[in-house]
Amino acid sequence: MAHTIAMKRLQSLIINFCKCGITGWCLEVVFTSAESVMARDWRLIGRTSLLMFPIYGMGALLAPIGRMVDAWIGQAPLKPGDRLVRHGMLYMVLIFTAEYLSGMWLRARGICPWDYSGSHSGINGLIRLDFAPLWFATGLLFEQITKKKGR
Repeated sequence: MAHTIAMKRLQSLIINFCKCGITGWCLEVVFTSAESVMARDWRLIGRTSLLMFPIYGMGALLAPIGRMVDAWIGQAPLKPGDRLVRHGMLYMVLIFTAEYLSGMWLRARGICPWDYSGSHSGINGLIRLDFAPLWFATGLLFEQITKKKGR
């Protein structure tokens, strides 16, 4: 019985990992295509890296972490707007942390696919603080696509 439950949770986590990985890839291609418009490149060529799939895939952990934080804080049920802000802020911080740490690891191996060194809001070329609203929304999107039906 416990083995079956553990297997179902693992299967769900793997499926959610793939959902977040693929969604992240798609978002990155759309975002980089939009950047080409600002550069007056009307070919709308988007790009990503195979290395980004597991990084985005880790978004599957956001909702479980959000639920653990809610349980840890232990307040009365939140209003939907308050929950949205709490989870969005939490996910944004977690995504920034994952982006920074994975970027450090990849850069040490000479394979980091991003470099924000020229950005006014960049930190060590690894994260851009002006991406905060994007990560806020992306975290909430990952929470939605990994949500169990009926929850």
